[in-house]
Amino acid sequence: MPQSYDRNSSRRGPTGTGLTELVLVRHGESAGNVAATMARQAGAHVIDVPARDADVELSATGRDQALALGRLFADFPEDQRPAGVWSSPYVRARQTAELAVKTGGWPAGILIDERLRDRELGILDMLTSAGVEARLPEEAARRRWLGKFYYRPPGGESWADVVLRLRSLLADLERQPGGGRIMLVCHDALILLFRYILEGLTEPELLDIAATSTILNASLTRFVRPDGAGPWILESFNMADHLVSEGVPVTEHAGDANVHPA
Repeated sequence: MPQSYDRNSSRRGPTGTGLTELVLVRHGESAGNVAATMARQAGAHVIDVPARDADVELSATGRDQALALGRLFADFPEDQRPAGVWSSPYVRARQTAELAVKTGGWPAGILIDERLRDRELGILDMLTSAGVEARLPEEAARRRWLGKFYYRPPGGESWADVVLRLRSLLADLERQPGGGRIMLVCHDALILLFRYILEGLTEPELLDIAATSTILNASLTRFVRPDGAGPWILESFNMADHLVSEGVPVTEHAGDANVHPA
């Protein structure tokens, strides 16, 4: 269930010089999300996406979600807003970040970092699970055997591969002068993998979360570290109450729930 965003807790001042808060945002609903859900419901093998993955735009609902996200932060004092906003280069994430920043009235620019891009699917791109089973049965069997974390489709990435680039990104964020709060606009798998890194989860713990949680479009996940050093604390996960309060639809586009190794 969506949780509530605690405005008061976000106003804790930093006592150190490092990062004190990471706000992770999944992009708003995209045209690709809608097409993938329709294809799965119809039992189709191929997702009728309107563009290559990097160029898929927000749906009309996704734009409304991004605007609602911006209004959530618009009333915050300037010193309580994210000091920096980093975004995946994929269009749906950039549009979400741009609409939220503009609506929120933040003076900071948006930094684009390719390490925040979605997991690359390689040979599985544009195929539903039914399509993989029908057209690439050997890959389907290999995916079941290895599980979501270690399975790497030909030409694509495993979740373990994505973890490596996220560790690199986090190291760069730690070197940013001034510390403070950073907002990262990215994709559903990345939010789960940030949890894996920042909470020190095991593979089974991560996959248990992935099997039972769908990251909602334009949802917020928040990690805090008041002293600017030491372990991160997950303060809230997968929140979408800002959408509910604005009367904006909460959209849930789930991926493959068979994530554990067979």
